[in-house]
Amino acid sequence: MKTDDLINALAADTATQKRPISQTIALAIATGCIVSAALLIGHLGVRTGLVETIMQSWHLVTKIAFTLALAIPAYFIVQRAARPDGEAQSLWPLLAIAPAMLLAAVGFEFMTGANDDVSNVIMSPNWSVCVIHIPLLSMAPLAAVLCALKQGAPANPTLAGAFGGLFSAALGSVLYATFCDADNPMFVAVWYTVAILAMTALGALLGSRILRW
Repeated sequence: MKTDDLINALAADTATQKRPISQTIALAIATGCIVSAALLIGHLGVRTGLVETIMQSWHLVTKIAFTLALAIPAYFIVQRAARPDGEAQSLWPLLAIAPAMLLAAVGFEFMTGANDDVSNVIMSPNWSVCVIHIPLLSMAPLAAVLCALKQGAPANPTLAGAFGGLFSAALGSVLYATFCDADNPMFVAVWYTVAILAMTALGALLGSRILRW
């Protein structure tokens, strides 16, 4: 059987499943999110005065907006990547919104001179907590996404796993942002990015093995 014929056959099989793969992924993500939220509340908790800080600090708003701007397009890319005939490349440019937003915030921070000692901001005592807990809060969503993707037939298992890792890390970052009080965009640009890239790489590695067909 030719590769194109195999892809078409798998796509037809995916389409005739009792539950559409899109629903399977959505339910898996919801489950993973609930587990991570419970871990956040039970282990870390939500920062005091979260709502008030959101109303008063553009730093926190930017941090949450950055993570959401990464999670939303990654979710739709994962949905498309789950199918052997799924075309997700048209959505890739949307992933540029989040880093562009963060770079603009970092640039504004430099221009206003709000932080003279950049090293102290970046090497905040919170950095190690950040790079540990974002992946920790991303594990349940990643496991759920990979299990859901396994029910489909991704044309590129490594890429599908990478986007699953990216989405899971963005979701974990959204949750962690409600606890973390290091809101400066320079801190976020370094340590949130490190944690997100690590989970993306892990997703790619696991996807290449688990999602292979």
